[in-house]
Amino acid sequence: MTDLPPLPFASRRDAVLSRLEDGSMLLPASPIRFKNGDSEYRYRPDSELFYTTGWDDPGCIALLRGFAEKHRFVLFVPGRDPKQEVWTGPGRDADEVKAAFGADAVYLLRDFPDRGPGLLSGGDRIHYRLGASKICDRAVREALAAGRARRARHGAGAHGVADPGVVLDELRVRKDHSEIVRMKEAARISMAAFREALATVRPGVGEWEVEAAMEGGFRRRGAKGPAFATIVAAGVNGCTLHYGANDSRIGPGDLVLVDAGAEYEFYAADITRTVPAGGRLEGSRREVYDIVLRAHGAGLAVCRPGGSLAEVHQETVRTLAEGLVSLGVVRDTVEEVLEQKAYRPYFPHGTSHWLGLDTHDVGAYEDPGGPVRLRPGMAFTVEPGLYFRPGTCPGLPGLEGTAVRIEDDVLITEDGAEVLTRNLPADAEALEDLMRR
Repeated sequence: MTDLPPLPFASRRDAVLSRLEDGSMLLPASPIRFKNGDSEYRYRPDSELFYTTGWDDPGCIALLRGFAEKHRFVLFVPGRDPKQEVWTGPGRDADEVKAAFGADAVYLLRDFPDRGPGLLSGGDRIHYRLGASKICDRAVREALAAGRARRARHGAGAHGVADPGVVLDELRVRKDHSEIVRMKEAARISMAAFREALATVRPGVGEWEVEAAMEGGFRRRGAKGPAFATIVAAGVNGCTLHYGANDSRIGPGDLVLVDAGAEYEFYAADITRTVPAGGRLEGSRREVYDIVLRAHGAGLAVCRPGGSLAEVHQETVRTLAEGLVSLGVVRDTVEEVLEQKAYRPYFPHGTSHWLGLDTHDVGAYEDPGGPVRLRPGMAFTVEPGLYFRPGTCPGLPGLEGTAVRIEDDVLITEDGAEVLTRNLPADAEALEDLMRR
């Protein structure tokens, strides 16, 4: 996709700085992670650092100082190293970084141990995630020690550490136009790749082959790759919620649960569809599928400004409970099933999670006033499911090993909700037709 609207990093920093008041925020880059020896995993930047600055390489520390009159946005960067650049590609010097990222001051990373504590100590609270970086941990400890002495003499100084999410999560949970464009593109890419990958599902095919078709579809369309580890779970494997082996062959009678999503410009999509390897949903498995589909529709129906994810969950759970009673899996009334949470063995997870820079994105679900109210710009999933692990439905052996989940991505708008993944069919007949084609 071309002509993407730029992400508003400068206005985000202004919002952060205004909320910091007399505090500061310290954001180190994610470390490079190694698979073995000197073989690195593909680098993925820290979401908070990227959201605030746009920096997407290793070896950076960003410092925001709400209390300062100057040098309010400071970056510490690796600088140029011609020997290292032979292996990792060209770097950027301090002047290039300052111009590209709008920093008030840019220093070399090696100078952080000397400069960092002093830059931090002028504020009253440091927003930093302890354990994120050894050199940042050390600087925070030194700043707190200096702050203790400073308070004794001047009545002010660093005296506490808070999670950056206290400031950032509320900003990140509502997506602006530039983010929504990227999320829609991630959804578009994901839906196209799903169409290709689901068409490969048939008896005898390896779960890994469906995974390869999916992730190849992401990359061909410009995504960085999967937003999370792709799940292709045939038969009883679908009853393991975070199944990730993808190393079984699909059997002739299997349902195949596929949970995947592309990451585009670091923004995630997250879709699940469940399809029959034999091409048709029949018998008790069709009944289960229709129950989950009704629950999915019931959840989508209450997605609106002023609602809550708790209400979405309540609607899906009620529909699933009604289905479990109608199947004969539980013997109680629907109200008793809900009161006793007797549905939990068959639906052990929540219906929704926030979606954005992270697949399970930041944001509170509850606050002191109760469930967080949905507002325009909030994005999340709706993903009911039913899972009948062996031994959970005695007397109904035809259900054992059956797993169905249906998941779509939703954006709250000014007057309702938009299902970002609506163009990938979820009803049984449309999915069967997609597989035939």
